[in-house]
Amino acid sequence: MTNAIDSRLAALGLTLPDAPAPAANYVPFVISGSTVYVSGQISMNAEGLIKGRLGDNMSVEDGAAAAQRCALSLLAQVKAACGGDLSRLKRVVKLTGFVNSTPDFTDHPKVINGASDTLVEILGDAGRHARSAVGAILPLGVAVEIEGIFEIA
Repeated sequence: MTNAIDSRLAALGLTLPDAPAPAANYVPFVISGSTVYVSGQISMNAEGLIKGRLGDNMSVEDGAAAAQRCALSLLAQVKAACGGDLSRLKRVVKLTGFVNSTPDFTDHPKVINGASDTLVEILGDAGRHARSAVGAILPLGVAVEIEGIFEIA
């Protein structure tokens, strides 16, 4: 049965990837009570890793598109945490976004807006969240990594 989130994804022309497997010695998510803590999801699409460095060889728009992919991977992990039933998602609580950037790059929030805007488009008010956006050197040269905290039923 299709739920409202699946319908909204389809209306936006978006699909969730399979929940990515962890790349090291950690789990993709932890459930504690009604809270799901999702490990950092790196920017990737069907072709592979989305690599780049903001302020060097990647535009803010390209970075925001990479952040959108991270948001979709976060939702895929929440769906896995909910046993495939994304209708259990009550709200996005907090995102922490990391942007692979040069020392003089200052538009980290604009990049992470790619994830925030997507979650609000999909979830409405339940997608509004607290957030941090910082610069970092990221693993494998990816452009963006985002971790999230979600409330589920």
